[in-house]
Amino acid sequence: MLHIYCGNGKGKTTAAVGLTVRANGSCMKTAFLQFLKNGTSSEVNVLGKLENNTVICCKECTKFTFQMNNEEKQLITAVHNDMLEKAMALIETENVQLIVLDEFLDAYEKKLIDIKLAESFIRNYSYKVEIVITGRKTTDFFLEVADYVTEMKAVKHPYQKGITARQGIEY
Repeated sequence: MLHIYCGNGKGKTTAAVGLTVRANGSCMKTAFLQFLKNGTSSEVNVLGKLENNTVICCKECTKFTFQMNNEEKQLITAVHNDMLEKAMALIETENVQLIVLDEFLDAYEKKLIDIKLAESFIRNYSYKVEIVITGRKTTDFFLEVADYVTEMKAVKHPYQKGITARQGIEY
């Protein structure tokens, strides 16, 4: 089944982490892949310690996308495509039962992943395993094929007061 956590509010990654921990706690094999994130977010510390969980991050992603030049975007796209291929291999060879693709919707929207490969992955694997994708905006394609869609809506956020992201809370 396909789960989508989307919207402009806080909690998308947090919800995906929670579901990963829940599934892992039920002896399911899990994988958590972070697109557009280099592995320095605090949740990676805990997820990496889970016995039957694989964590893959885009270590090359060290800037916000608006700061990247075309060459950097091409590199990130290649890494993201490789990550998706690794996700397929984890499902096929490691019998992973739940896989999270964090920030996948944003990589898709910004075309920092092969669109046809991404759609093929969702079409071919969402009936085999639980797939969770997160990101700010979703598309008609994903809404149509999803089994669960949860939208996080920002009503109020400390950033509006000039308070920057805090380790352990926002990242």
